[in-house]
Amino acid sequence: MRAYEAVLIFRPEGDLLAGGREFVKTLFSGGGCKVLKEEDMGDRLLAYAVKKSKRGFYVFYELEAEPESIHAMDKALKLRNEILKYLFIRKEE
Repeated sequence: MRAYEAVLIFRPEGDLLAGGREFVKTLFSGGGCKVLKEEDMGDRLLAYAVKKSKRGFYVFYELEAEPESIHAMDKALKLRNEILKYLFIRKEE
């Protein structure tokens, strides 16, 4: 397993935020991923509008996962309306 960092930007509306975070939690646990750290970075103004939204709620994750599962999660996150943007970065050893 490799170490990754991920930042996800959710829509800040209450029900969309809760639903999106629940989806990510089940996606990470079902994909064989181990969440080491989850940190709320809060609601922030975006530099430009993304999917017609000017604000976003940032969440930072530290993960351990296989590269194949990161690829599968990437595909699943693209289809979710609650998630504005996301980024996975492999941590150096």
